[in-house]
Amino acid sequence: MFHKSDLQADPDVHFGTLANGMRFAIMRNVTPAGQAAIRLHIASGSLQENGNQQGLAHFLEHMAFKGSTHVADGEMIPILQRKGLAFGPDINAHTSYDETVYELNLPKVDADTVSTGLMLMRETASELTLDASAFDRERGVILSEEGSRDTPQYRAALEIRNSLLAGKRATMRAPIGKTDIISNAPVELLREYYWANYRPERATLIVVGDIDPAAMEIEIRQRFGDWKAVGPPPAEPDPGTLETKGESADVFVVPGGMTSVRIAWTRPYDAAPDTFAKRRTKLIEDLGLRVLERRLSTIASKADAPFISAGVGSRDLLHSAHVVQIAADSEPDKWQAALTTIDQEQRRIQEFGVGQAELDREILGYRSIRQAAAAGAATRETTAIASALAGSVRDNEVFISPAEDLSMFETMTNGVTAAEVNQALLHAFSGNGPQVVLQTTQSPEGGADTVRQVYDASKAIAVSAPSGAADVAWPYTHFGEPGAVVERRTDEDLGLTMVGFSNGVRLTVKPTKLRANEVLVREDIGRGRLGLPKDRSAPIWTSRAVERSGLKAMDYQDIQKALTANIVGVDFSVGDSSFRFDGRTRTEDLATQLQLMAAYTSDPAYRPEAFRRVQQEYLSDLDQYDASPGDVVVRDLAGLVHSGDPRWTFPDRAELSAAKPEDFETLFQPMVSNGPIDIAIVGDVTVDDAIRMTAETFGALPPRPETAPSNDWGDVRFPAANKTPVLRTHSGRADIAAAALGVPVGDLLSDLPRSFTAKIAIQIFQNRLIDQFRIAEGASYVLEGYVDLSREVPGYGYAHFSVETEPEKIPRFYAVVEEIATDLRSHDVSPDELARAREPIVETLKHQQQSNEYWIECLHHAQTDSRRLDRIRNSLTGYGKVTAGDIRVFAATYFSPEKFWKFEVLPATAR
Repeated sequence: MFHKSDLQADPDVHFGTLANGMRFAIMRNVTPAGQAAIRLHIASGSLQENGNQQGLAHFLEHMAFKGSTHVADGEMIPILQRKGLAFGPDINAHTSYDETVYELNLPKVDADTVSTGLMLMRETASELTLDASAFDRERGVILSEEGSRDTPQYRAALEIRNSLLAGKRATMRAPIGKTDIISNAPVELLREYYWANYRPERATLIVVGDIDPAAMEIEIRQRFGDWKAVGPPPAEPDPGTLETKGESADVFVVPGGMTSVRIAWTRPYDAAPDTFAKRRTKLIEDLGLRVLERRLSTIASKADAPFISAGVGSRDLLHSAHVVQIAADSEPDKWQAALTTIDQEQRRIQEFGVGQAELDREILGYRSIRQAAAAGAATRETTAIASALAGSVRDNEVFISPAEDLSMFETMTNGVTAAEVNQALLHAFSGNGPQVVLQTTQSPEGGADTVRQVYDASKAIAVSAPSGAADVAWPYTHFGEPGAVVERRTDEDLGLTMVGFSNGVRLTVKPTKLRANEVLVREDIGRGRLGLPKDRSAPIWTSRAVERSGLKAMDYQDIQKALTANIVGVDFSVGDSSFRFDGRTRTEDLATQLQLMAAYTSDPAYRPEAFRRVQQEYLSDLDQYDASPGDVVVRDLAGLVHSGDPRWTFPDRAELSAAKPEDFETLFQPMVSNGPIDIAIVGDVTVDDAIRMTAETFGALPPRPETAPSNDWGDVRFPAANKTPVLRTHSGRADIAAAALGVPVGDLLSDLPRSFTAKIAIQIFQNRLIDQFRIAEGASYVLEGYVDLSREVPGYGYAHFSVETEPEKIPRFYAVVEEIATDLRSHDVSPDELARAREPIVETLKHQQQSNEYWIECLHHAQTDSRRLDRIRNSLTGYGKVTAGDIRVFAATYFSPEKFWKFEVLPATAR
């Protein structure tokens, strides 16, 4: 970002360095208006820890919220909440191997809010008190976080990373650290790490938003200019030397994990400055690897594919090595076929290279992405820019503008040939390797020797040149005569136009300039879950196969090929009240986006091979849902809070295994092909263009009968209160468990004032839970509260609190919940506590309303249910009207122990 380079840094960013060595980057950006983001990047993480400090870099990140010279312990979060920041979304930090980053997203840019944000970052830089008692209280939180992270996926990723980086210091410095050090280290060791590594020459302050850069630089210099490091800089730790490896084979057994195989090559990390030539070299390599990935993706989409999915990529890993790898997830008994296939496809592209047509296609796709980024640059979101700047510091890269990125891309790819890409691939598949790794739940007989034998047997098979794939053209450009508009009305205050077509299709349009060149499209069909049978399970889980099935005239891979130059796509899902297609596109591609969605609606294929692939994904993932309490909650909670209604219940192995491709088509085909259609279009488009393009696509389809309103929802209800919790078990560690507690509240739309009160009341409840159970008692890292009030089912909705903690602490969690509930029923909350809950909700909502995503979500069923528009109009004022008395009445009505429903996930066996 600041080093010598021939690349041109984004001219809209003002870079500088203070006399003490601290660097800064300031950028004015007004999307969204009136907001700003601050990032403090410290170039120090777990790699800088001494052997007796492992875990303390991450521990220090937690302690940044526990008191400093000018901010008492327990005051930092309340200070920010009063200014509208929410803990988590707006106040956060993370620690990695080589960095610690503190994040503040400011909802306002008045002088006091900005100065407060800068003051807190300055406190973090050198003024943390690191109190011994606060340090001891936080140990339990860190240990809880370590337990929550320790999933099969995490363990597998760590083992594979350490294998690839053998010989490097990174293999001995996982950021979470060692539990014995976390449990027992004296606070002096933490202070030593802080004083040694939090130094101005290792810091970069980033401020992006609706601010004056010149005034911001003055304030930064005033606040941070007096920061002085404590003592001389520490010696840089020995990074180690990447172990030289020839061909190797390893097996990593991860109970509860997936089965996967990979082939990797590593070579030493290139620490040279970021230059045009270095980026071009990386791009040429990436283009070749992208061709290989597309070939593997095509194989995965076929019937009887040898693997479920495959990916190819290269990256600089932790400044420790350059890694190129090919990985495939497979069924447990098909890893041999998966390994054989990725080996042979790798050798095929290495021996015969890429075709010019394949290369041109990848260049076209990369160009479209960069063109879209350049066209939308003026309305990039502030938080995204701030995080990207922090990433450029981490990666030692020059931060360039989207326009410059596009220009560089055109220069880099001008005249590039398949021969040059093929030469790059030869280099990519060189160095240490090939390193073959099998990740499995149970080692094959013979272990790594068996893996090597399978790989050797595959290499003995000669590969032939790939067959050239014919170009394909997009055929779905005409759907009939454009539909006639039979109704058109406007809602001036919300900026909406509502249209009805003669075939029954409804369209709601909201033009915005929130994001330049971005348009979102949502299509809702039929009644969703509520229209499905209430007495038996339906294979809702197969929904992701709808997109992968493609269309009758072309499969999914050919769709991707035909539309390479376009920024379009579809995502199909099942909601409570509709089947849903979503798309995100750019203004010039909106017609193609609507064609794509109309084609999936009118001519879907429901291919059996797409169904089987999704079925195998679910079957392969199933064991992971038993492996930790958090995963069990994710799997089972939706079904439980709907009293076991099969429309919300996660499928078990028997159900998954018994499903047939015809079940998939039988479920979706009738409704997708015949159900009533609602379209919403939001973004950088005119009303007339949106209407015309919709008329040419959805409006041209055969008539869709209007479904009569139905109140036949089935018995959708929250479960009855219980004294003995519903019990589930997990197969993971014996020292971690989960508990949840919920109460029925009611739906969203029938009582809007109640919904506003509920949101604030739950936030107050959560704040108190965090203050007592997490901060004061150090009993948990994962602690959440939320309210889910249905927009679709009258009377249905609930408030819910959940925790991950040690099994023996669950009774204390229930006790704390009851104590809080009793107090909220008995006493009014203070004005300050009410404000600290309300302000982040209000400011978050203001931020959301400046996004296209907010509007596309809120416009569902807007034409047929005016309460949804009332919700939009009244939300900000509605939250503002909630009083302490309302909170007390709400608590008295709903927060009674006799109404509590409880759910626990305990370890199946002690270890």
